[in-house]
Amino acid sequence: MSEPRNIYAADPHAAFAAHESELRQAIDRVLRSGHYILGPEVEAFEREWASWLGVSDAVAVANGTEALELALRVLGVGPGDTVATVANTVSATAAAIQQTGASIAWVDVDDDTMTMSPESLAKVLSEATQPIKVVMPVHLYGRPADMPAIITLAARHGAKVIEDCAQAHGAVLAGRKVGCWGDVAAFSFYPTKNLGALGDGGAVVTHDGELTARLRRLRQYGWRQRYVSEEPGRNSRLDELQAAVLRVKLRHLDAENTRRGKLAEHYLTMLRGQPLQLPLADGGGVVSAWHQFAVRLPDRAVVQERLAQVGIHCGVLYPVPLHKQPAYVQDVSLPRCERACADVLCLPVHPALTTADVDRVASELIRCLHV
Repeated sequence: MSEPRNIYAADPHAAFAAHESELRQAIDRVLRSGHYILGPEVEAFEREWASWLGVSDAVAVANGTEALELALRVLGVGPGDTVATVANTVSATAAAIQQTGASIAWVDVDDDTMTMSPESLAKVLSEATQPIKVVMPVHLYGRPADMPAIITLAARHGAKVIEDCAQAHGAVLAGRKVGCWGDVAAFSFYPTKNLGALGDGGAVVTHDGELTARLRRLRQYGWRQRYVSEEPGRNSRLDELQAAVLRVKLRHLDAENTRRGKLAEHYLTMLRGQPLQLPLADGGGVVSAWHQFAVRLPDRAVVQERLAQVGIHCGVLYPVPLHKQPAYVQDVSLPRCERACADVLCLPVHPALTTADVDRVASELIRCLHV
């Protein structure tokens, strides 16, 4: 009898194989065109992505980290400014802020959602020694942060809002997709994302035409006129191949997000009543993109190792909160964030999985919990 196949937390090759014929046609189209940087494929993807999200404009850039950095820069963030964000996220969130020269004010998270806590944000905004220029919530694991509360608090203190949407392509809050709420929003198209390229890619989206025009300058040396820099910019251009790939994958994103949701529902049914904390189900105007299925449990390392021994490979997003990492360390108390980083385990939930795969993961997890 053959060994059960390995189940991985993410499977970019399966995402390619699912649409291989369409992707190869799109790639061949670009190769034949002779136009490889900021051409018709990028322009078409920007229109299609903006339309799908429900925003006015999208500006495609080289990667998600630079999308965050350019979003900050277009709102005027620089040395001496402060940006409020959470610490249970990937280093890119902090790196983008640091690249602008701004400092970080850390905000604790909600225990149930593990996204930015409005209560903690209110405290940080009120107690800041200088005004906070931007609030940057992270839509974590596919679940939207509490944008109505966050926007209200930010406006009360004169701060702008940037949404970090890297894990939430298609997540919905109160009938609006994430990316539509803040002044600006940033997306990553890293291959493991819900909408993933075959390399790096990102986008900044906004409803403000003036911000869009400046973002287009900033992503290419600050040029308004070719070879003439109106302001300091950078090289952050999405290439035509990645744009063509993303256009193909965007056509399938709704169906694949629906598939993720069905797998998540099955996990919730299978794991209900077990000695662990499950993610919140969709409802109350929230539709998660289910980028991750994040459970919380004691003895995470032991459970993760036991699952790996039977071919089930889970992720830990993220094991060390940013405020405790050497590059960004601050002496600040974020107890809910720290607990989340200590006990979260992300079960495989990508659309290449079958219901039988979820049955297997859930059954093995239950067995580990009762050893």
